[in-house]
Amino acid sequence: MTDASGGTIAPDVRIAVEDLRVRPGEEPWTRDEIRDVARELAADVDRLQAELEEADAGLTDLLRNSGDGAGDDQADSGSSALEREHELTLVNNTRDLLLQTEHALERIGSGTFGLCESCGEAIGKARLQAFPRATLCVECKQREERR
Repeated sequence: MTDASGGTIAPDVRIAVEDLRVRPGEEPWTRDEIRDVARELAADVDRLQAELEEADAGLTDLLRNSGDGAGDDQADSGSSALEREHELTLVNNTRDLLLQTEHALERIGSGTFGLCESCGEAIGKARLQAFPRATLCVECKQREERR
């Protein structure tokens, strides 16, 4: 969702917040809390899109100029290749984070925010407030990391 200037608009939270599950002992989500999370994610989408455009431009320049000035020196060629690889890694990481952020916004809009995508149990309000892109509960995330 974007506005006329191209910025992301935080979704209007129309879901029934009382249907969002929390872990035992946690307070239920409030509409304001979900709105705050959605605004934070929307702002992250805008920031990440800008970073991605800048990084893509930098990578394009790096690739375009990859042969300039390197000569026959293997150290210069290796250094250029390492710099390109580093920039490519940054672009890919930013792109992945953008996709995760957009997915979190979609989950808010669909009412599935807060449900583990593996076991279907509540992820936990505290975990989501700290890391709103989380798609797995702590137990499933630990299981995934052990593999």
